[in-house]
Amino acid sequence: MKAFLLIIPLCLLMACSKKDDLGNVEDIPGLGGDTWAASPLDKWLHDSLTVPFNIAVKYKWDQFEFELNKTLVPPKEEKIIPVMSAIQKVWMDTYIAEAGALFFKRYCPKYFILSGSASWNENGTITLGTAEGGRKVVLYLVNDFLTKSMEGYKPSDSANVKQMFHVIEHEFGHILHQTVMYPVEFKRICAGFYTGNWNNISDMNARRDGFVTPYAMSAFDEDFVEMVSTMLVEGKQGFDDIVNSIPEGTSINGVTKAEAQSRLRQKEAMVVSYFLTVWHINFYSLQTRTRKEINQLLY
Repeated sequence: MKAFLLIIPLCLLMACSKKDDLGNVEDIPGLGGDTWAASPLDKWLHDSLTVPFNIAVKYKWDQFEFELNKTLVPPKEEKIIPVMSAIQKVWMDTYIAEAGALFFKRYCPKYFILSGSASWNENGTITLGTAEGGRKVVLYLVNDFLTKSMEGYKPSDSANVKQMFHVIEHEFGHILHQTVMYPVEFKRICAGFYTGNWNNISDMNARRDGFVTPYAMSAFDEDFVEMVSTMLVEGKQGFDDIVNSIPEGTSINGVTKAEAQSRLRQKEAMVVSYFLTVWHINFYSLQTRTRKEINQLLY
């Protein structure tokens, strides 16, 4: 028995000393084989976003950054600078102007992942953006981004561009309320009207129940950030138009026009108050700046 035990370590030493050819590990993606020379695009991203704000942008394709069961396409490199430059003007610069660079650097997400196409879900809805832990944002539909300065732009394309800004403002709204929660009274305005069936509800029917978008009906938190993003992207007049568009009569849930409009105005007031009391941001001034930058890009 003792002799047997002594033989085992000897065999192990012999096995470990054998040099098997495992190939060059640096050829394995993720272990050093996926490096590339920095391009002018990489330099622009580094100088414009990484150096001043510690924000990294990943546009080189990596399927493991996304859901593996989704069919997606990489972003076109010629879209990267226009997309990130527009985001800088519409979202970053406006918040910095209102709240200061320190605020923005402290709370902004640090990692952007870009996809060229949309992410379709089994229920027929489209995921246009996600945020993880307040630090990582995934943006889809980058290849559809067109502004008035780009070849092929048509006025009808503005909806796609506005949707991207809506996603950014929506996800940043989540970061803010996850840091400091909005007043609990907000949840009482439409209590009992939230539903997982929001994707089968039209914009107008959502408004008739006092929600700014159908997705706002999915949960309290989504309602709050949909208010923030819609108010910023559509501007004061655009939001007023949404409120005023509610028709006479009652919704299928028995909500009158006056009640629906009151719900939206209560939510508006709470958003404005939250930004002022918690973050010392004049929301209406931020709204004006944001809409102005969007108009300059699109019209």
